[in-house]
Parts: sequence; structure tokens; C-alpha cells
Amino acid sequence: MEELTLDRALSQVPGAVRAAFALRTLESLSDAEVRALLGQAGCADPALAVRAAGRLAGDDRAGAELLLRSGEFDPCTVQTRPSDLLRRRNRLRAVAAAAALCVAAGALVAVAGDGSSGVADAGPGGRSAVVPALEPAGLLRSDAQEWADTSRLDFTAWPARGGRTDDRELLGRALDVWGRTPRTTTVSTTAGTVAVPPAQPPRLLYAGEVDGAAVVLLHDGGVRLVRYAEPLAGGGVSALDFARTDDAGVTTGAAVVISRTGDGARFLLAPWIARSATRDLLAPDVPARDLDVAPDGVTAAVPRPAPGGACDAWPAIQLSSSERVVEKHAFLLTDLGDLAPAHLTYTPRPAGGSRARQPREATSPPALLSWARTACSLRAVRGSGVRAVNNWEFARQTLPEGGASAGWLCTRADTWRGPGRVLVQFVQPGPSRTAPATVVADRDDTALCSRFGQHILAGTRWKAPSGRWYVLAAGSRAVSRIEATGEASGAVDGTTLAVRAPRDASVELTGRLRTGGTLTAVR
Repeated sequence: MEELTLDRALSQVPGAVRAAFALRTLESLSDAEVRALLGQAGCADPALAVRAAGRLAGDDRAGAELLLRSGEFDPCTVQTRPSDLLRRRNRLRAVAAAAALCVAAGALVAVAGDGSSGVADAGPGGRSAVVPALEPAGLLRSDAQEWADTSRLDFTAWPARGGRTDDRELLGRALDVWGRTPRTTTVSTTAGTVAVPPAQPPRLLYAGEVDGAAVVLLHDGGVRLVRYAEPLAGGGVSALDFARTDDAGVTTGAAVVISRTGDGARFLLAPWIARSATRDLLAPDVPARDLDVAPDGVTAAVPRPAPGGACDAWPAIQLSSSERVVEKHAFLLTDLGDLAPAHLTYTPRPAGGSRARQPREATSPPALLSWARTACSLRAVRGSGVRAVNNWEFARQTLPEGGASAGWLCTRADTWRGPGRVLVQFVQPGPSRTAPATVVADRDDTALCSRFGQHILAGTRWKAPSGRWYVLAAGSRAVSRIEATGEASGAVDGTTLAVRAPRDASVELTGRLRTGGTLTAVR
């Protein structure tokens, strides 16, 4: 009968009172915390609602909690009772929904702040009383060997590492800043990433000291990486960085930039990485050099690609997976300014017009030569949330007046959020095997050069050693004929074309596919 009495009492009070009753009783929040939360949720008189909730509970809050947690108030319990109890259960759903709504609304208000102090009010000791996901005790932690016993190799298999994984104060500050970010905190987000608090407890990947800062790395439900950093010495400000990591895997979930200082960066490596090295993409003939890794998985500092000026080196890290994961698997990653480095791959052109080839790791001599000609073009996609970049050699062309050979590459950068950017590059013979290729087309938000855009036609103007100018064009393997029209004209069956034309001639290029369709040249 006590449950029925409480049910009737709850049904006769406003929703704000029921929410306050649930928050006080089930969430064990103090009256001050409940008032703050109700106010943020838009309650007109939070104090009145809290007082009314207190009268419902009386002096026996523990007894009220037992009643609310009983089977009579559990909407998941099936009971063969009269219809009045079914109505009671529906009302309890409303109570729970109201409480959940207040929690969610309070969390959103906390993100925005109140417009005056720059940070929403915290509970006692500065801890968040609004979002249960932002509690150190609730952080998820994977076992140290979980990566070796799962078919899902991504950030969910990373164990918590670092010397401060049990520092509840550091973890609490990191979570508080995430949930209630002060204006003094430096916040960065990669494209397509939101900076809102998590809906469920995040996973702890790292907590330790790196390059004069205390760093906490968190993974939020398979979608985001979040890095918090605070200076160990006074005088600095904290930083919060967000990046998307949708569907990360063995390669794209193999490393995270844990620290950047000056011209160098340190990476935290996945537990399945057995060997690590560095190499310069502009020196394809120079063997990779071993990279030191601390017991907690943090690498020695690796030079960062220069954002501007002369491009005379392009550092990359070469990682090898443990044989417990895959045998003899090495791959390349490079720092493009985001938390997650970009995975570099290479697709050779079909041999003799055979079936299309799939992207492969960029560690073979032809792949390294390809990247030596195009690595500097990666500057164009820095800081855009790039997941992986593939170099596809879609055509090879014999040049007029001498028979030298040139290559055509489509460099596709895929982002974590989905869209891709394409740079079509003409690789002409030169005095150096690392001379930069010429970008002849640049297309953003396109499916070109992906498995959903397998056909491409591109063109450029080229000056022969004799001083004569030509229009050159090349298409992918399914192109059967190329036609040039305008101030210069010509046509040829096959995948490449060369037509004499004035330097500034206006020429339109069209390709025909073996399937009967047509293509225009990408610009």
C-alpha cells in the first residue's frame, strides 16, 4: 500500500516536483544541485519544487528510494494486475522521462555556460553533478590483452596507459572541462566534430605526463577522440581537442598524436603495434629508422611536416602490426595536424588493361616513389580531418617528341566525416626522382577516384623540349576514346591523347567509356 500511496502523491504534483523528487531520491543530488539543474532546465521556481519534493519524501529519504526502486515502480517488470496499476506504471515512466529531460537539458546548458562566468556552476569540489557520464569512477577501461582476443581492433581495444591513470583529481578536471568548458580553455575540433559532452561514460586510453603537460586521452563511444592537456607548471591554460574516429581499424586506429611541441610530435601507439620506425617520404631510397617507444606506448619525438616554406622533407611513421593480428603487415601514417594521423596507401595502374587493383600499403618501392613525387601536395589537406590518402596511378603516357614516359596520379584524401578531396597530378620526367608532380585538377566533396567513382579523365598543357606546346590527356582503364575540341582538335582510341595546341588554347576534352558512357575532364 505504501507504493500506491506514493504513486497517488506523485500523480497530484507538477512535473518539476516529480523531477526534483527523482533527482533527490534516485540520483542522490543535494538540494542545491537539484535547484541548479531545474533552473538550467527552465523551471520557473526551482526552490518551490525542491521544497515540495522534500515534503513528499519526508525525513525518510532512504525509504522513499526503496519504494521507487521496487518492482511496483519498475516499468520493465511485467505484472498481472488491474488496470489502475498499469496507469501507475505509465505515470512512473513520465516521472523518469521528466528526470531524464532535466538531466539532458542541464547538460546542454552547462556546455553553453550562463553567459557571465564562462563556466556553469559545478557541484561540491568542482565535480559535475549534471552528467553522470562525466565521473572518473565511470570511465571505461579495457584489459591490457583485450586487443589480442577480439575481432574488433579499434580504440575500444586500447587499454588505459600512462603513469596517472589512477589520478582521480586529474581525470576529474579533464571530465569537468569537457562537460563545462571554461572560456579560458583552448578548444579545437576537426571538421565535422562536435564538442558536446558524452552521452555515456567514455573510455580512458591514457593519462600521464608528456612534454611538460598532464595529458588525458579519452574515446567517446566509437565516434570521437578527446585529448585534454594542462601544463604541469603554473601560468598556462588547459587545452581540449576533439577529433572524429568513425569506424577506425587496424591502421586508422593505430596511433594518436599525444603531444606537439615546436617542430615535433609524439604518438601514442596502439597495443598491437610491434615495431615502429620513421622515414622521409622525399627520400624513398633511405631505409626507415627505428623509433623509440616508451613502455606506456608513447614514442620519441618525430619531426612534423613543415606547414609552409620549402618542402625538403616529409616525415612519416612506419608501423608494423603484431603477428598476433596479421603477419608481415607494415603501413605508413603521417601527421596532418589532427589527433589521428592519416593512413597513406597506393594503387598501381592496371597491367595491360586488366581488372582494377585495390589500394595497398605504401611501403613498396613503387609506392614510395609515388609518394616522393606527391608528398608535398598533402599540405593542401592539412587540418581537414583526413582519415586516409591514396595515390592511384591511373594512367601512363608516352610523351611526344622523344618518347619519354609520364605518369598520371589521382591523390584522394578521405575524411572521417565522409567527403573526399581529389588532386589530379601529372608526373613528368625530370632530373630528380623526387621532383614534385604538377597538380592539374583539384576537386572537393567528390566521389572521384574512390570505389564509387572509378572513372576519371584529366588534361594539362605541356611544353616539349623543342618549345612546342601540347594538350595532354589521360583517362582511367575504362576509357576507350579521348576527343579534343575547340581551338585544337584531335581524337584517339585508348586512354591517352597528345594534341599540338597554342599555350593558351581553349580545348574541351571528352572521354568515352567502354560501357557507352562519356566523361568530361576534371578541373
